[in-house]
Amino acid sequence: MSMSMTDSKAIKQQSVKDRMPLFARQEGIWEGVYRHYDASGNKIDEHKSRLMCRIIENDPYPYRQTNYYFWSDGRQEVRDLSAIIAHRRLCWETDLITGWAEELHIDDWKRTIISHWIRKDDADLKMYGTIQLSECGQYRTGVGQWLKAGRAIQRTFIDEHRISDKWDDA
Repeated sequence: MSMSMTDSKAIKQQSVKDRMPLFARQEGIWEGVYRHYDASGNKIDEHKSRLMCRIIENDPYPYRQTNYYFWSDGRQEVRDLSAIIAHRRLCWETDLITGWAEELHIDDWKRTIISHWIRKDDADLKMYGTIQLSECGQYRTGVGQWLKAGRAIQRTFIDEHRISDKWDDA
């Protein structure tokens, strides 16, 4: 079955929220905790987080996410992920990583996102992750596995709760 020009135009005009409904359901502000463990299961880091997830239609980067991290010793870090849409994925490239995230279409409950990142300073360091949105839409959990030369060297566990549906409430 071939696609007509009309069908192609309709897909291009379809909003990000229609094309990627799970990402749209996560728009807003999230707070939580990231816990990092080494390959032996020893906790090596823990910090609080605040994420702003934004969808901006008709923008060169229609999905934008800003992550704020806070450690108990006072350290802070900010990371911006501005993504383009290619096929059914959000794709980004920052000074630190190249990666993508995609809604897992085989998830019957429409609550799972998968992702893959490669570190720019070490192309052999890769992260594969999942994020699950709760049925009520107020909680997210995530697991990231960091691999080097194909072996797990670190795992990250993420627990978040929504504090606002509106990202401009920051």
